[in-house]
Amino acid sequence: MKRDELIQKWLNHELNAEELEAFKNLEDYDALMNMNSHLQAFKAPEYDSHSELDNVLKQIKTKKTKPQNWVRTALRIAAVVVVCFSVYYSITLDTTFSTLASNKETNIELPDASTVSLNALSAISFNKHNWNKKRKVELKGEAFFKVAKGSTFEVVTKHGTITVLGTQFNVKHRDNYFEVICYEGKVGVNFQEHQTTLLAGDSFLFIDGKLIAKEKEKLATPSWLNNESQFMSMPYKLVLDEFERQFGVQINSSNIDTSQLFTGGFSHSNMELALKAITLPLHLSYNKTNSTITLKRD
Repeated sequence: MKRDELIQKWLNHELNAEELEAFKNLEDYDALMNMNSHLQAFKAPEYDSHSELDNVLKQIKTKKTKPQNWVRTALRIAAVVVVCFSVYYSITLDTTFSTLASNKETNIELPDASTVSLNALSAISFNKHNWNKKRKVELKGEAFFKVAKGSTFEVVTKHGTITVLGTQFNVKHRDNYFEVICYEGKVGVNFQEHQTTLLAGDSFLFIDGKLIAKEKEKLATPSWLNNESQFMSMPYKLVLDEFERQFGVQINSSNIDTSQLFTGGFSHSNMELALKAITLPLHLSYNKTNSTITLKRD
């Protein structure tokens, strides 16, 4: 039997007793077995495929075997490496969900039957293959969580981390804005040097680095789940930012004071009515050009 055929059958574990003896008599038998021991010890991701290929090629040169006879073997090694890395990364990459501006909320079920509702321009990611060991979600934007009872559940944002066991709560994480509202159960909040525990109706709010006191939350769920945005003594800029997210437009507010406080809200279902809801109370007017809205003082 030809040398290449013996190596092929060895790679496929198909050698009979006679063929095995012939294989052992090959002049590069030791190099082949050394290569095999490296492959058996392979564990992703520490396996260095480039280094191993270099070692094999060096052994080929020292044995003075024909280069063309090793091309197939080198390709097989590369194929094994690719398959192993593909399997490894398929179980380590995070699952990500995101929403666009002016989208209705997206509802997601997590591996433990916990649920997440995502507001516009928001995203979450989690590792479903490691979920039983660590229930952790990374959040950008705003989301409402209904957490099934079980081990510790973490929501990680750029500004802070929320830790719970089983509860319902809302997290809003935007530029210079971080808010957690507990609707049921108990929520632990870790924000910079601040650590606090929230009970049902309690809120934790930071705006531009300042802790803001809020009244007890009376709603059973966030208003945005009912297709509305509500504000209580909030800087007008935050109202305009939310309007832009919900309707996918740009607002030019350069001629007005956006630091003034606003109490009120708007519906996400009708932009014209929503505009009136956020401008009339402050005696503002507006005009629209394509997707840009310019506000001005009456």
